[in-house]
Amino acid sequence: MNQRKLVIATIVFPGDSSEASTRLLVESIRAFAGSLSDVDIWCFMPESGKDLSPKTRSKVDELDVRLIPFEIKSEISSFPFTRHAQAAALAESKLLGKSKLVAWIAPNTLVLQDPRMFLLKDDISLGYRPVHHKLLGLNCDEPLDAFWSAVYDFCNVPDDRVFAMKPQIENLAMRPYFNAGCIIVKPEMSLLQSWRDTFLQVYQEPVFKKLYQKDSRYVIFMHQAILSGVILSRMKNDEIEELPANYNYPLHLYFEDVTEHRPDSLEECVTIRHEGFYQNPEWISKMPANRELKEWIADILAQ
Repeated sequence: MNQRKLVIATIVFPGDSSEASTRLLVESIRAFAGSLSDVDIWCFMPESGKDLSPKTRSKVDELDVRLIPFEIKSEISSFPFTRHAQAAALAESKLLGKSKLVAWIAPNTLVLQDPRMFLLKDDISLGYRPVHHKLLGLNCDEPLDAFWSAVYDFCNVPDDRVFAMKPQIENLAMRPYFNAGCIIVKPEMSLLQSWRDTFLQVYQEPVFKKLYQKDSRYVIFMHQAILSGVILSRMKNDEIEELPANYNYPLHLYFEDVTEHRPDSLEECVTIRHEGFYQNPEWISKMPANRELKEWIADILAQ
């Protein structure tokens, strides 16, 4: 059986905002991904008793997107991003032997150019982007705090795997902190399954529960910290590669970007992330993009 070279996987939830993001994502892949525009797209949907709207169902069928429902226990799914980790792990496990690479992409993504860097070199097993900004991360010269000490301990992070990484929109050197919304993996590495399993094993540990009570951001970004710990534990530094800065670019943080990589216009980006920009009635005037792209987005949203 011939393996696909790449499958793009994401997640969708029934509801106006998530469905709009998913329609934009899959339409953008088919329209702008160049040599990868015909890539297989797998879209995972956690079962909740609700279904996608007929409009989204029709679009998924029209664009030959595979929709895959999956079950997850309600007591687990209530914690932020457990469903994303489960969907990513399922994509990886289901594509073992069927695809050489899996690109796990957050649903609030737009593809604006051929994402050819998703096609990792043979000696690279993980393509990644750093987090957008440091937030709960630590500078390289800072000692581990209670949160990251626990993450490193539970994930068994070796000291010699830690290296300097720059967040997307800030000029500083931090400890490795990987973005969970743009990850390219080889399925045989089982990295995304390790992420899910470790996340579900430790997120309710007492040390973390105490931190959740102090700062709700620990709840929101727990999944991303555990992903970082799992990558550092499982992958040698020469097995991973940072994608260019025009991948996974955060549109919603554009005006906070103080780096030299801030694009003049979004068309310079290969993939961008957003926080539901289309919910702002003034999005057209605020988006740093050319008229043609804005009109294309408006047309998709109006369908």
